Amino acid sequence: MDAAFAFEVLDKAPYVTVSFTRPDGTPYGLPLSLARTDERTFYFHGALEDEKLDCIAHCPTVFLSAVTKCTPTVGPKDGNFTLQYKSATAVGKAEIVTDREEMIEGLRVICQRFLPKHMDAFDAAIARSLERTAVVRITLTETPVGKRKQYDNEGEEMKWGRME
Repeated sequence: MDAAFAFEVLDKAPYVTVSFTRPDGTPYGLPLSLARTDERTFYFHGALEDEKLDCIAHCPTVFLSAVTKCTPTVGPKDGNFTLQYKSATAVGKAEIVTDREEMIEGLRVICQRFLPKHMDAFDAAIARSLERTAVVRITLTETPVGKRKQYDNEGEEMKWGRME
């Protein structure tokens, strides 16, 4: 599937698994709540002392993976056990944000995505916790890609390029 489909999955997923590389070369991945600002930029936040930050310092290249609409099913025509799903992956570079204004804007985007009805409390939360919060920007270095498996109302699998 194309980049627009992949962005839709990344935007709708309640979390995105971000995979890092530890300083010893082993992988480290975990689900994070990302918010996107444009076609290349995502933000997440966390503690100032964190394994993610150690990984970024060692190797800033990260891999993003998201899945939505994952439903076990039996193929309507062939009877095979399968999953209907929508998924997306992307590669990017993670950087710890040091500019105060960008940190606040990154946190604002995250809050607007996940707690839009509570933006009236945003400024007070920033005043309380900005100094003890790390904000990370992920800039995509490749166009994201998506995959899906989906059946239409007649039970036919909708192959690449065929939408609803």
